[in-house]
Amino acid sequence: MDDIDSMFTDLLGEMDLLTQSLGYEMEPSEMSSSSQREKNFSIGFTDLNESLNELEDHDLDALMADLGSDLSETEEKLNATETGHVHTQQHKSGYSTQQQNVRAPVSLSQMSSLASSSSSLPPEPPKPLPPGEGEAQAKTDKIKLALEKLKEAKVKKLVVKVMMSDGSSKTLMVDERQTVRDVLDNLFEKTHCDFSMDWSLCETNPELQTERGFEDHEYLVEPLSAWTRDSKNQIIFLLRPNKYLFFKDPQIFYLWKKDQKSIHEIKERHKELLLKENFDGPSLIVPDLEGLLYLREDGKKSWKRRYFLLRASGIYYVPKGKTKTSRDLACFIQLDKVNIYTTTDYKQKYKAPSDFCFILKHPQIQKESQYIRFLCCDDEHTLSLWVNSIRVAKYGATLYKNYQMAVRRASTISSTLHLTSLPASSPSTPTVQSKWTLPSGGPP
Repeated sequence: MDDIDSMFTDLLGEMDLLTQSLGYEMEPSEMSSSSQREKNFSIGFTDLNESLNELEDHDLDALMADLGSDLSETEEKLNATETGHVHTQQHKSGYSTQQQNVRAPVSLSQMSSLASSSSSLPPEPPKPLPPGEGEAQAKTDKIKLALEKLKEAKVKKLVVKVMMSDGSSKTLMVDERQTVRDVLDNLFEKTHCDFSMDWSLCETNPELQTERGFEDHEYLVEPLSAWTRDSKNQIIFLLRPNKYLFFKDPQIFYLWKKDQKSIHEIKERHKELLLKENFDGPSLIVPDLEGLLYLREDGKKSWKRRYFLLRASGIYYVPKGKTKTSRDLACFIQLDKVNIYTTTDYKQKYKAPSDFCFILKHPQIQKESQYIRFLCCDDEHTLSLWVNSIRVAKYGATLYKNYQMAVRRASTISSTLHLTSLPASSPSTPTVQSKWTLPSGGPP
């Protein structure tokens, strides 16, 4: 087992051989970023060997099958490329296939070497192992083969440890084609939890003391590839009641200027009209959110109050001595390149006015940086208004489609489970069996 880590270390230096052999040309910046992405094959483990050992046997077998399929397709491409190259060279040099097949004369030293190798004794057969050790050795051999094939796979794969709310964990194989929605469905099968639309995958960064819920449409491998190999970040599977609060209670965000009593008394049909008006029109309408927030100034420990406004294109603020008219607004940040993260205990860490803070940063930034924007709200309600409205401004109708898909899936599963609970009318009546088991709590 000790040689697996050293083997994997040697493989890391050869990650770009496959791309080079296929004849692709990349800019230096692309090659360096590709090399950086390929350094990680596992998330949440000290090394890849540990992560592969955590995979269940059927998951490891599935990984081997995927890698074998990828490798076969790659070899076919390589063979086709090499064949075309040989044909081109033959055409240029004028040699025929018959001339190419003429064997070179064998030297005396080569004949001596062949004779000595043929006269050597065959290797001794391996000694049989006890049953328990034999199974362990078989898994070790599979892991070694997986290590070799992972570097040649044309689809990036990660072995990911997902933490549960009770402190246990599940190990998954995730490839770059899988969305967060796909991974959630996989976790539903593994944990046998209910199918609430509030289940989420979240990333936590202990150094920055931040948390972000991945959106269902995101490809999970992409943000995880930004993590460094020694990262203490974690992925957590948990219920987040505010995940789709924007679409469950849109009046909170679009009618935020009204008094709270009238907002909470709004009827369901009015909620549906609000969503239809703002999401089904020719263009999406972002809540016209605005108000005073605390800004942590660059390179300083102080927090200053500024008047901010949310627009579809980004967040703006009113410079000192200016008005809220469009011509006077200054752009604070555009949302296309940054994500929004909630924070923990910033009142102590950064002397924030309250603990209701959020930050905006590029996903590649994993440590403290001058390019992080810090904002603080007076209360939890204001924080919820800004965080959820910014998500809608950034992702637009895609977020609404995520919600609709989650609703359809939850209702479909609920209908199936309802059928399984109906008593059979007679012994001959077939009973619909469900593979889903619903515990009283969350995932085990």
